Amino acid sequence: MLKAAHHVQISIPVGAEDIARDFYCGVLGLIEIPKPESLAGRGGFWLELGEFQIHFGVEDGIDRRKTRGHLAYLVKDLGAWREKLIEAGCEVIDGIPIPGYDRFEFRDPFGNRVEFLEHIDQPSDNQFLL
Repeated sequence: MLKAAHHVQISIPVGAEDIARDFYCGVLGLIEIPKPESLAGRGGFWLELGEFQIHFGVEDGIDRRKTRGHLAYLVKDLGAWREKLIEAGCEVIDGIPIPGYDRFEFRDPFGNRVEFLEHIDQPSDNQFLL
């Protein structure tokens, strides 16, 4: 029985960890967690989003812009994220509409495809206040 997704691995170029940290921790606000000592010498780093982990592994010789594979993040305030990413130099592309969500995609500094989506029918934060 499958219980949950634990992590996803994203590829970055060898030696690009600082650039990736600047983008994923600095711009997106993800939190770095320690890699196990047994894997520390392999390069890359790990991030955490709630109970889900995003592992960044290093590899050269691939064109990340040619893949449709991606990680999609559920966000709050999609418009503010759009502005923040544009200010950070990302080209934001509207996604094909899907029921119940607004969304867009962009490429990270290495060409990895990333999607941000927001549920359209989200209750307001003060829905239950009297």
